[in-house]
Amino acid sequence: MKSYLDTTVDVYKEAALKPDVGLCCTTTPIWVLPELDMPNIMLEMNYGCGSTVNPRDLVNEPTVLYVGVGGGMEVFQFSYFSRKKNGVIGIDVVDEMLDACRDNLKEAEVTNPWFKSEYVDIRKGDALSLPVDDNSIDVAAQNCLFNIFDKEDLKKAIDEMYRVLKPNGRLVLSDPVTEDPMPQLLKDDERLRALCLSGSLPLDEYIKMLTDAGFGTIEIRAKRPYRVLDPAHYDIKELIFLESVEVCAIKDPMPEDGPCVFTGKTAIYFGDEEYFDDGLGHKLMQNSPLAICNKTAGDFGKLGRSDIFISESTYFYDGGGCC
Repeated sequence: MKSYLDTTVDVYKEAALKPDVGLCCTTTPIWVLPELDMPNIMLEMNYGCGSTVNPRDLVNEPTVLYVGVGGGMEVFQFSYFSRKKNGVIGIDVVDEMLDACRDNLKEAEVTNPWFKSEYVDIRKGDALSLPVDDNSIDVAAQNCLFNIFDKEDLKKAIDEMYRVLKPNGRLVLSDPVTEDPMPQLLKDDERLRALCLSGSLPLDEYIKMLTDAGFGTIEIRAKRPYRVLDPAHYDIKELIFLESVEVCAIKDPMPEDGPCVFTGKTAIYFGDEEYFDDGLGHKLMQNSPLAICNKTAGDFGKLGRSDIFISESTYFYDGGGCC
């Protein structure tokens, strides 16, 4: 019997042979960087819902793993920061997509004097059993792939990413999420799942999958409107709103009191003293905002102080936090 993974392969085989501009709808502007000339075919085959490329992750010529190569846009962008032979490893299970990615990288080589195709090591492989050594990767990434998996396979995929990352390595993800109930009928629809629609989880559940795998720090870097599933076009009674989320999960030691999850909360101390120190490593300078994780926000809230303001989650976080 054909599985949802077989259907996914069929969908992306078609998208490799004939670029499908409407297959996904990225919510993040494409990076514009000096001397980076993006081939148009890569833009047409951008099948992600956000971006996993962030310069602050990509220092000291990291070794990068990207799972689900698509048209090669993000492996090409990653190689901009890791200009060494096989500095970026691209994995895909679809032969036609691997061939398209190789061809597109050759095209990029023509108009980008700094780029060499040998910077990218394209391998056939499965996200559920990566052909990559343990503790060998600095930054791993996937874009609009993991939401296709059912929960059992999603756990396997996340565990595999955790396995290949070096200590303190980073897993950068972009996927659709939804806080609206997803009917089982849609979850079981193989094509809707392959199209990155019906496998969407609530954000808290998505984060828990990452922390259960052992990631000690989670950063929610962006969350934006993505798609709407409506009763006129789908077998549902109520409208379902999807958002695209960009997340970084860091393979650092799990704190004794649980993971640090940053969702864009900020604390501001406005008391009469020069600063407030909670004695646990958190120092708030007077009227100077400090990004804090949800755990610290909860601890500050329990203090009952009237001179500390704690913002709601913005779901935009770009470092510099309390932990």
